[in-house]
Amino acid sequence: MEGARVLVLNERDLRHPRAGGAEVHIWEVSRRLAAHGFETTVASCSFAGAPARERVEGVEVLRLGPLPLYYPRALWACRRETGRGRYDVVVEHLNKLPFLAPLYAAAPVVAVCHHLFGEAAFLQAPWPVAAGVWAAERLIPPCYRDVPFVAVSESTARDLAARGVRPRWLELVHNGIRQPALSPPPPSRRACRIAYLGRLEPYKRVDVLLRAAARLVPRHPALELVVIGRGQERERLERLAAELGLAERTRFAGFVSDDERDALLGASRVCVCPSAKEGWGITVIEANALGVPVVASDAPGLRDAVRDGRTGLLAPFGDVDAFAERIDLLLRDDALVDRLGAEARAWAREFDWDRAAAAMAACLRRARAEGRARRG
Repeated sequence: MEGARVLVLNERDLRHPRAGGAEVHIWEVSRRLAAHGFETTVASCSFAGAPARERVEGVEVLRLGPLPLYYPRALWACRRETGRGRYDVVVEHLNKLPFLAPLYAAAPVVAVCHHLFGEAAFLQAPWPVAAGVWAAERLIPPCYRDVPFVAVSESTARDLAARGVRPRWLELVHNGIRQPALSPPPPSRRACRIAYLGRLEPYKRVDVLLRAAARLVPRHPALELVVIGRGQERERLERLAAELGLAERTRFAGFVSDDERDALLGASRVCVCPSAKEGWGITVIEANALGVPVVASDAPGLRDAVRDGRTGLLAPFGDVDAFAERIDLLLRDDALVDRLGAEARAWAREFDWDRAAAAMAACLRRARAEGRARRG
């Protein structure tokens, strides 16, 4: 499939200040597709200081302007350039607003679904915006009826089916991770530290972690917290930590390099992910790779990434008491935390970006072949 050209539609690219797991997926897969004969262009929105076009490790990044203009420009660019034969396949990432590319693209479309917000949109955005996202997602079943789908988790695949999506074929392609070079000691020999890794957004519910930690301080006076990540919730969470008496024992690390992230996780005994919903949970597997068990919400995506009782523990979403109970168990039971940490490390070795890119390449080849067959 030499010379196959792919247009990727996603609101953000990896360098965007609000990039998250979907953008990591796009970047890690796209930069590997060159080895499979693909040229990849990522069409995303602009942000302050970003060039309109740049090439990074073989991936062309095309920024189409600020967010209010981005979606109409992306629609127009996709329609125009596929009509001219510029691209052989369009890859649409469904993780914010759907682009509805099958309605106007003149090339085969592959939809990659990280997760759909559904009612969780109302935890993240003001209700008019959330209502718009919820309504747009209702258009997915009729608009993508005959479109091939790639889902990043079993929960996402079930969600698509429950919504009435009937793709010709559905591939399950898990995300990978960068395996760490660091080999930290077993979690029982680490400090009494709880870590959070991820974006600081309303639907991530980091406040649940803080409230649970506040209840644990009397039982664990040496307790420390490290919050790794950036986002719009940081100031509110810092105020909440102060109100709960956690300010002196909580470090808000912000955005850090991969090596610093690994060092912080590798010095932690447990990681917590209280999010309402995830596509898969790359951060869960990144923590597992360093032998850190994860206490997470029993929520879509996370219940796939966390093997309950084996690589971590699941708790009912938003239940502060349940999170505190499960975190406490891992802080005081050395044998349990070491057993879960060892299984977590073995589990994380199964997730590899080269494998994910090879699976995506196979999906794109099939989509292009089917597109050519339909054109006769």
